[in-house]
Amino acid sequence: MDAKNGCGLCKIAVENVSVVRNKETILKDVSFNLHCGKLTALIGVNGAGKTTLLRSILGEIQHEGEVFFEGFDGKRLSKITIGYVPQHLNFDTSSPVSVHDFLQASRTIRPVSFFKPKKNSYSINESLATAGASELANRTLGDLSGGELQRVMLAQALYPTPELLILDEPLSGVDCIGSEQFYDSIQNLRENYHISIVMVSHDLELVKQYADDVLLLNKEVLCFGSTSEVFASNAYKQTFQAGGDF
Repeated sequence: MDAKNGCGLCKIAVENVSVVRNKETILKDVSFNLHCGKLTALIGVNGAGKTTLLRSILGEIQHEGEVFFEGFDGKRLSKITIGYVPQHLNFDTSSPVSVHDFLQASRTIRPVSFFKPKKNSYSINESLATAGASELANRTLGDLSGGELQRVMLAQALYPTPELLILDEPLSGVDCIGSEQFYDSIQNLRENYHISIVMVSHDLELVKQYADDVLLLNKEVLCFGSTSEVFASNAYKQTFQAGGDF
């Protein structure tokens, strides 16, 4: 992936997105914009609708309202490339699959046990380097720590180069060192690549340190703006100083 590449994307617009399931309102008239080169954190108490909002952006669930992509010329784009890092990866921890072969499998339709195209090795090494995980290439997946595995998942999400990177609580259960290493990799993406990043996180201290913008959600938008603005808002104080679970 090329640093400072111009992808042509200007913003991802979420307009009046609502989700109702079994007559229960999960999201109500949620509107905000995501911009390239920025990390936007989604925060809120449990059940606030954060993951549902991500799934709406991904187009995985039916919703009212609209999610669209706009180029620098003001015209809508029919589609963009989206990378996704889930909260957990379910796999057989006893399997001897290496990190390199795991990433190779997503780049070819043939079994990697018999066919390993050399042309893919460069892109794999590049993705691992960008995710801060070069030293993990020959390790087996089952031997990785939680933080190491999430950096490998980040490397997978970076191919092909996305215009939007979605992180759904990627550091749940990861220790402080692993979290900081992951955020350092995200910081590199934010500063050096033209990618819009949106992330659900419960670690408010790390959000304060790394996020550009914050969306405080509880079924509807309670507050949206710069990190300093949201954390100083009455909505933030009422949500988290009241002792709600998050």
